[in-house]
Amino acid sequence: MVRDPAVDTVIDKWRAHWPEWPLAEPFVPPLHRERALAWFALRDELTHAAWSGSDPRPGEAKLAWWGEELQGWRKGARRHPLGNVLQPLPAAWSTLAWSLPTLLASRERAGDTDEAVRVIEPFAESVAGVSQTVFGSGKPAPMENVALGLLAERVLEGGDAAAPLEFVAKAGEGAAPDAAARACAAELLARWPAPHDGSVAGRLHASLVRERLQRFAKGGVAGRPLPAWRALLTSWQAARR
Repeated sequence: MVRDPAVDTVIDKWRAHWPEWPLAEPFVPPLHRERALAWFALRDELTHAAWSGSDPRPGEAKLAWWGEELQGWRKGARRHPLGNVLQPLPAAWSTLAWSLPTLLASRERAGDTDEAVRVIEPFAESVAGVSQTVFGSGKPAPMENVALGLLAERVLEGGDAAAPLEFVAKAGEGAAPDAAARACAAELLARWPAPHDGSVAGRLHASLVRERLQRFAKGGVAGRPLPAWRALLTSWQAARR
């Protein structure tokens, strides 16, 4: 497990968002557990910068910093604590850096789901490629599935503000809170099969996201963690695929 206090501090923020992970982690190969925590914490840092807050400028500045940081990782330099775990791995950090503008663009409300997928595709493709290297998986997760998983995280975090315009229009004026977001969640689920291929860690994380999305689509609270039994069963099923 991670013992560097600086790394732990960053990872703890991600753990707070995903308290189910200790139930999933035993299914991850021991060699990959530390890097899984660091990788998901990095993804969280990037997506939080892109999507959070009412003013996009702080997130834009943060992503610009991350772009420089990831370019530095390619050259052997690192400033952020997560680099202590991830930078030595021979992943395409430059490609991830170059894709950050498309992640930032995904903050803007899309017209429909197809547009939302197209906008975030370059970032999703780079995420799939880096994950393949980080975990040494033979076959990467399908890029579209990664994109749908990212959009699922977006709608779970942003609610109606993250739903494409088509769902806002269908919900109509005076709709109940999260009506557009729940309709968007249902559409994402219809397009997103149970996670397969790619690394075990990636499948586990995606399956937990998908399970939360299913509960949200049926009326649950977006940020509520899964019950322990559900998280364990979901993780066991994902690890077997």
